[in-house]
Amino acid sequence: MYKLLIADDEAEIRHGLGNYFPWDELGFVVDGFAQNGLEALEYIGCHSVDVLLCDVSMPVMTGIEVAEYLHKQKTSPRIVFLSAHRDFDAACRAMEFGVRSYILKPTRYQELKEIFMALKKTMDLELQAAEEGGGSQAKSGPDFPVAEGADDPIIMRIMRYIEENCSEASLEGSALAVRMNPTYVSKYFKQKTGINFSEYLNDVRMTRAADMLEQGGCRTYEVSEAVGYQNPKNFTRSFKRRFGKTPREFRQGLGL
Repeated sequence: MYKLLIADDEAEIRHGLGNYFPWDELGFVVDGFAQNGLEALEYIGCHSVDVLLCDVSMPVMTGIEVAEYLHKQKTSPRIVFLSAHRDFDAACRAMEFGVRSYILKPTRYQELKEIFMALKKTMDLELQAAEEGGGSQAKSGPDFPVAEGADDPIIMRIMRYIEENCSEASLEGSALAVRMNPTYVSKYFKQKTGINFSEYLNDVRMTRAADMLEQGGCRTYEVSEAVGYQNPKNFTRSFKRRFGKTPREFRQGLGL
């Protein structure tokens, strides 16, 4: 079980998160509570804490200040932020200090579950890597390998949105899907996956187009429209950049 500290200045939220969420089923145990950032740091200084679920806006010391302090000390537990506001600046600063997830209040059960399931998987992998490496500590924060992005719940939702809305998917649409600022989503996606949002979207579209061409039955302009290109010429250029062949040449190579 990984030890969890919950820090929030609202007693109702502390009580609700601590007592009505099935942490044990996800591999976590609530080790303690704090009602402000300073209390959280004092607790972490005296106890072994694996994860800090922390409100951004708290008296005495904010969640951002806590994250910054722990980041500088290089002893930071994993941090998941809670916030009642869509604060783009705070989200960007959180990324600088290695904060992995940023959840908007009111917290949704499924979202909280997905984030902590993915977090446990990552921590299990790092623990395994550390054991196999003779006890050396795996990296945490922004420098952790970008392959982890595929397990990040936010990235997973963005990818699912693109898969389900291939022809009309957009950065703005993905931002709505995860309730975040489009600019932040763009930076977050690049940080977690190593590629730009537009690159990933185009790759999904081209892969879908290749599948349609292999199946036959559709003209090039129909495939173009099905994957979000209104101009067949632009589609052909993108397809050739991706596969090294035009759609016609691709089909000819398949004997279609």
